[in-house]
Amino acid sequence: MATDLQAQKDNNNNYLDSSQAWSLHYQFTTIAQGHTSFRGAGYVGRNTLSAQPDTALSVTTTLFVGRKLWKGAAMYANPEIAGGVGVGHRDVAEPYNAGLYSAAVGIAGFPNGESFRIGSPKPAVYMARFFVEQVFALKDAQPEDIESEANHVKQRRPDSRVVITAGKFSIADIFDNNRFSHDPRTQFFNWSLMSYGAWDYPANTRGYTWGLAVEYVRPAYEVRVAYSLMPKMANGNVLDWNISQSGGLTVELESRYHLLEQPGTVRLLAFRNTSKAPAYQDATQRLLNGTYDTSFPYILSGEQYGGVKYGLGVSLEQPIAKNSGLFARASWNDGKTATWAFTEIDRSVSAGAFIAGGRWGRPEDAIGIAAVVNGLSPSHAAFFNAGGIGFMIGDGRLPNYKTEQILEAFYKTRLTRALFLTADYQLVANPGYNGDRGPVNLFALRTHVEF
Repeated sequence: MATDLQAQKDNNNNYLDSSQAWSLHYQFTTIAQGHTSFRGAGYVGRNTLSAQPDTALSVTTTLFVGRKLWKGAAMYANPEIAGGVGVGHRDVAEPYNAGLYSAAVGIAGFPNGESFRIGSPKPAVYMARFFVEQVFALKDAQPEDIESEANHVKQRRPDSRVVITAGKFSIADIFDNNRFSHDPRTQFFNWSLMSYGAWDYPANTRGYTWGLAVEYVRPAYEVRVAYSLMPKMANGNVLDWNISQSGGLTVELESRYHLLEQPGTVRLLAFRNTSKAPAYQDATQRLLNGTYDTSFPYILSGEQYGGVKYGLGVSLEQPIAKNSGLFARASWNDGKTATWAFTEIDRSVSAGAFIAGGRWGRPEDAIGIAAVVNGLSPSHAAFFNAGGIGFMIGDGRLPNYKTEQILEAFYKTRLTRALFLTADYQLVANPGYNGDRGPVNLFALRTHVEF
């Protein structure tokens, strides 16, 4: 009898022969977005958001394939197709940008979080993620059941564990995973609401990088650290494999607490990036003395290694009911060297609420409302006022610098088992930190399919 039970147990643990060894999921997201006319200024730059009405469409579709390998290990691959643009895009590829288009310009807290995955308006097929994950159980760990979902195979996972992830992924998959404000496919659209605005997180144009991450997970807290590749040029699609002189180090501490009998989470993040990013003060001096080459901008290409950017962030999430909660973020970076990967924000504060529809009999629906304030460092603002441009913003000058202020509200409804429709509104004051322009009213409709 004991032999039969052992044989049954071995059979249940034989991942390679089990139908549950695979995980297969799919998503398709389109965002149609536009803005009405707004107050412009008497000057414009290459990255100025047009004051005339504009519309744009972005599309992404992803296949999530996962496979168990051996005990605690799995491999994941995400072939993806992306195309389209965000509002304010440029129609002509810049020579320094290796044929890539700027799919998002004019607003630092850009209103379409899917457009950061786009390097060209023409649909392109690429491998978004390709990584291996290995889980090691710690002493006295208790098992917990994990259902099959995107980039997770169905398994029993230890609640106390060490997780090693190696390969190509988005660093935001692992860090700053705020459950109420993180995914532009299902939650808020704005860039500065899907992650820390001032975290220049390592990524190529489409938001992915190669790296190694290690997580130490306990029921009450988690610690994670990662080293990943930075792009060779600002917002470039080619990553720099010279890891001794270029790369991003990210560290995060996550702790759980209880408030009014509800579990909450606080996260503290620190990062330090090294790259060819030049100093804003040096670039501004070149602009003022006439030695700045605008055909191949120094601020976007750099000349030598040694650029360092570091910063901090804190994130809070507080559930208030099933699938509903409040959130807040604050982030800062030193703002001395050029933004190299994410977006041109040096200080950011945001807060909001995500309310599931169970209160009105539609548990899969949701309402979201949030506010953001983004800012620049003094040297970053001085660079723009001297006529500098980044890869996202630059109006030719910036005599009236003001913080960029954003309000976003949406309603998401589930139409069928796999189809969600979201109506979104955003109000952006001082787009691109320019107090002489705006405010901008943006309206969007998102279609999202997942199964």
